[in-house]
Amino acid sequence: MAFLGQFLASLAAILVLAWIARRMGLGRDIRIRDEQHAQMLADEVICGFEAREIALDRSGRAALLRDHAGRVILVKVHGAQFAGRLLGPGSSATIWEDFGQRSLEADSGERLFGRALLDVDNPENWVSAINGAKVSSHA
Repeated sequence: MAFLGQFLASLAAILVLAWIARRMGLGRDIRIRDEQHAQMLADEVICGFEAREIALDRSGRAALLRDHAGRVILVKVHGAQFAGRLLGPGSSATIWEDFGQRSLEADSGERLFGRALLDVDNPENWVSAINGAKVSSHA
């Protein structure tokens, strides 16, 4: 009888933890839905940021946004939520080619934020914009 009680208590605890995890949004597959969603996320990084150009990763896991001043924000899925950074002097970008598929790797320069690999159109334009931020900020 004690075994049954222990089993039911354990089962109840597991169900409660699963319910809490679901309420917190843990384990869900989040994506950047579209350019408007990416713009909203960039506005959370810098209030009032208005992108004139947006590159949304085809998988929806990251986006790059550039404003009229040439500032670039990288937004990406970070765990169970979104995070973004203004790219500057410590950041870099590289194009990787694998079996004819070109991808852009954007490195924020922050160890804890890390890098994002994006499948976007015209990755060379973004490499120039990101790597150019280093040059313009030192001038």
